[in-house]
Amino acid sequence: MLAGKRAIRVGDVLLKELADLLMRRVRDPRVTGVTLTGIRVSNDLKHAKVYFSLIGDEQAIMEVQEGLESAKGFIKREIGQRMELKYVPDIVFRHDPSLATGERMEKLFQNMKAGRSSEWDKQEDPNGEGS
Repeated sequence: MLAGKRAIRVGDVLLKELADLLMRRVRDPRVTGVTLTGIRVSNDLKHAKVYFSLIGDEQAIMEVQEGLESAKGFIKREIGQRMELKYVPDIVFRHDPSLATGERMEKLFQNMKAGRSSEWDKQEDPNGEGS
């Protein structure tokens, strides 16, 4: 059996359970609008890094981080009840900037496209005369 294969399967289930808990059971207003983007579980299943994303400034990200940290005990208890694991993994929440990076890149592409299309129009008709 491949090392880590079980960790990947447990991580997938754990991520789904975490998302369900955040949507339905965690009442902290600081965690609204957060998206769980990934998880890494150690091969011994004792540690899990959960990656989250949020569109917003640094202040909003810090508030979400604090909300997730304050709900960690509740989340671990619920995971222990929902999943049949010998050990409930120690959960660490980390911000994943890939969503914000993707949004920033999309804006750059749109700006480039808008700039090139106007340059292209000028190149096609250098005199500015209509067809």
